[in-house]
Amino acid sequence: MDNKKKILVLADHPFSPSGVGTQTRYVIERLLKTGRYRLVCFGGAVSHKDYTPIKTEEYGDDLIIHPVDGYGTQEMIRSVIRRERPDLLWFMTDPRFFGWLWAIEDEIRPLVPMVYYHVWDNYPYPRFNRPNYLSNDAVVTISKVTDDIVRTVAPEVDCYHIPHAVNTSTFRPLSEEEISVVKRDQFEDEAGKVVFFWNNRNARRKQSGTLIFWFSEFLDKVGHDQATLIMHTDPKDSHGQDLEAILKELKLTDGQVKFSTHKIQPEHLSILYNVADCTINISDAEGFGLSTLESLACGTPIIVNMTGGLQEQVTNGEEWFGVGIEPSSKAVIGSQDIPYIYEDRINKDEFLDAMVKIFEMTREERRELGSKGRQHVLDNFGFDLFGERWVEAVDKIIDKNGSWETRQNYKGWSFKEIGPPGDANKGDEV
Repeated sequence: MDNKKKILVLADHPFSPSGVGTQTRYVIERLLKTGRYRLVCFGGAVSHKDYTPIKTEEYGDDLIIHPVDGYGTQEMIRSVIRRERPDLLWFMTDPRFFGWLWAIEDEIRPLVPMVYYHVWDNYPYPRFNRPNYLSNDAVVTISKVTDDIVRTVAPEVDCYHIPHAVNTSTFRPLSEEEISVVKRDQFEDEAGKVVFFWNNRNARRKQSGTLIFWFSEFLDKVGHDQATLIMHTDPKDSHGQDLEAILKELKLTDGQVKFSTHKIQPEHLSILYNVADCTINISDAEGFGLSTLESLACGTPIIVNMTGGLQEQVTNGEEWFGVGIEPSSKAVIGSQDIPYIYEDRINKDEFLDAMVKIFEMTREERRELGSKGRQHVLDNFGFDLFGERWVEAVDKIIDKNGSWETRQNYKGWSFKEIGPPGDANKGDEV
């Protein structure tokens, strides 16, 4: 038997096109390339026709994917931990989806460390997340906002900052000649127009309807035959607005706005970014925002709301790689699960000004802006750097915490002195 360490993964199915699925696959592939790890993965968050465990020809027994509903159940976790004896439990996505897992951390963590790859969109500091953070041996954060939040709310938990990444070999700039051929063959109607691109799920927080209404006003300024908006989304998504109805209402039925509705391979998506002159994301809450990072990797500048992870993409603090729009409104919203969080909304006039700014640039100026953006991606969000950070973090966490017979640095109990009523100095751990 070899000495490979085994990791149990809970996340979106690594072969799914979601941002969580894509980043999970990146982490898995990089760990497997070391030759020192095996991975058992619960692939959730998608519909399955077959629940038979999946192996790949490339990795064989080193990667086994179990299709599951949701992200699994407590009984499934108990069973797989006892059967597979993993050295680490790694899980990723919004904390709302893992309350059931943290509820049994007292059963899991005496045996194996738990590592949570965490996203949180915005301030104020979510103090209500503190018990969740304390239920892990380490929290890995995807953005500077998330990192600051975890280090402030639960400073005693080991924290690693590893932002999302894109494959810059797939998402890359095409030559002007290649773009000209693509436009001639596939986008003839857009010849001579400035093309804006939007690649998101048609969901409430993504502001898809707002974008179309504002784009209509932008066209009124510059001319309806001067620009096109391509939206890669489902205009009939049940979680969003009826975008086709909005086009009819605004009389944008002459190709001013076009929908790309088919799921496409990353290579084809890269072509769309290259055809575009600018990619837009004005979501009111965005943990990271992969579409704009992919756009920058292709050398196409961006217009974004300065919220969540978007703000560290559009600027490195010294240079800008598009236009960042500061929120004009920070409404505090919430729910029973999330008592409070900011919802960032931008001002329409500032957005229109941003679009005009991009529109009035020459093609060469936009390409130069995008070229700087690609270098920003290579320097800070590159594929190789992402992989190196993850291997280093996982190695360190496993070496520090051990598992099963070598488990250390975990204490599931504490002594507390109970003071008399009203004594604020009592109740501290001793």
